[in-house]
Amino acid sequence: MSGDPVVSGAASDPERFVRALNRFDEENSKDPNLEFADGKQWPRELLYAHRLYDWVLHLEPHASEVLLLAARSQHLCRWMIPRSNYEITRAGYLKCRNELKAFHARKAGDILRDVGYPDELIQAVQALNLKKNFPRDPESQILEDALCLVFLQFQFADLAKKTSDEQMTNALKKSWNKMTPAGREAALKLPFPENEQRLLKLALEGT
Repeated sequence: MSGDPVVSGAASDPERFVRALNRFDEENSKDPNLEFADGKQWPRELLYAHRLYDWVLHLEPHASEVLLLAARSQHLCRWMIPRSNYEITRAGYLKCRNELKAFHARKAGDILRDVGYPDELIQAVQALNLKKNFPRDPESQILEDALCLVFLQFQFADLAKKTSDEQMTNALKKSWNKMTPAGREAALKLPFPENEQRLLKLALEGT
């Protein structure tokens, strides 16, 4: 898991950058949902934030300060707006997703403002949180690749156990279509178990 490296040249003020990461982590540490990884229990959203941050750095070792802050805050306090609050319909899903994005961006902005970031940088982080310029913005593409890779590496297998093959292959196709060639290359290097290999092969047939 990430040791919070400050990429050379990325942070305008390294101490402020680390304060922001720590504040994000403090908030995500309040998640009551726990997940076991690396030999210990983690608050789920704290673990997710570290995994996403690590994937961004893996894909782009010279990631900008804005991109790294957006990665660490992308699902900030997600448990506060549970999916169960919304109708189990396509419209309910879209409403939940949009309200979550706005919530994450607002929470991230409040913390970044508290630690002393200027409005211009805060707005740039929030634009990534909100996926405003996807896929035109190259940084939004890196972040989307990282989001898809966290799903494929850590969530795919569990979801496949409780989802039909048709639903799973449709979800995989959607993820694959959003990814760049670099993201797809990284995905194909993941050590998928046999069933997940089968589903991925089904999803990619004809693409």
